[in-house]
Amino acid sequence: MGDTDMTAGDPPDGREVVTPLALVDDGVDEAALRPRTLDALIGQERVREQLALVLDAARARGRAPDHVLLSGPPGLGKTTMAMIVAAEMGVPLRLTSGPALQHAGDLAAILSGIGEGEVLFVDELHRMSRGAEEMLYLAMEDFRVDVIVGKGPGATAIPLEIPRFTLVGATTRAGLLPGPLRDRFGFTAQLDFYAVPELTAIVRRSADLLGVDLRADGADEVAGRSRGTPRVANRLLRRVRDFAEVRAGGVVDTEVARRALELYEVDERGLDRLDRGVLDALCRRFDGGPVGLGTLAVSVGEERETVEEVAEPFLVREGLLARTPRGRVATAAAWAHLGLEPPRAPTAGSRQAPPAAPLLPGLLDEDDPAS
Repeated sequence: MGDTDMTAGDPPDGREVVTPLALVDDGVDEAALRPRTLDALIGQERVREQLALVLDAARARGRAPDHVLLSGPPGLGKTTMAMIVAAEMGVPLRLTSGPALQHAGDLAAILSGIGEGEVLFVDELHRMSRGAEEMLYLAMEDFRVDVIVGKGPGATAIPLEIPRFTLVGATTRAGLLPGPLRDRFGFTAQLDFYAVPELTAIVRRSADLLGVDLRADGADEVAGRSRGTPRVANRLLRRVRDFAEVRAGGVVDTEVARRALELYEVDERGLDRLDRGVLDALCRRFDGGPVGLGTLAVSVGEERETVEEVAEPFLVREGLLARTPRGRVATAAAWAHLGLEPPRAPTAGSRQAPPAAPLLPGLLDEDDPAS
């Protein structure tokens, strides 16, 4: 290679050097977009005020705050709030998840190494195993765990005292948490979807951190298609930034944001390809329903769980789809959104097909119930 150093400076032909190393902006995209304090947190005003009182009172007493339970759909900031609790209290944060705690020993290993006043964050708390859950009861209430040594009749439970800590649990399905676990949390909060003005403020803050030349109308366009979720807003902002840098001179305004999001198949109401596919199949193939979830999933080439957990909650919240005992039904808003005319209801004098005979018990199509 001679005396030429190809790792420093600009290449001779003026082109940018492609490097396998992580750039500063790559790290900013994920971690640095999260607010660090309650004052920097946008939205969730009532939860912010309530949590601030809990933390201020704990600091005044010089003790660890009560255990905190955060529930709500994905992407609303449960992990961010756990990080804020640790930062506001000036203590380390330990992170784990319910699926990772499949044995009581897994939880015991974490709790045995926890320090005084530290925050333990458990994501997807409802997916924790029963054995770990039973151990957590004792740890949350008495700050003690019983470690089992040996097997069979000779097994011995050795009590292990642990320092006072704060558990921050997050769940997307609070109804699956057993009552004894839910009652051990001193503070519970339900996170709500964000309004468009709040998402606009979040998008502007993220654009400043990412160094994006974002105009006010461009921020409104991105926020309006973000499904009420900050995580979606930040993801769309990064894709719009890529489009602007490559095809629009780096400036993001309404027109650039609209063109970028159309390219990524996100329409003006935030529906993506899967959402529109579900509505299109429901209206065009099944005349608006009712249709069973399994049949609907097959028609769009997805799994039942994907349709039920990814597409359906947003469509129901937007009033585009309804769940009935007989199956999924498209609403009038769904037909209007697709630009289609809903089928006309039969008139009083028109002939109708006789009702189908009810199926015998045991012969019901498992696809028909809305659940």
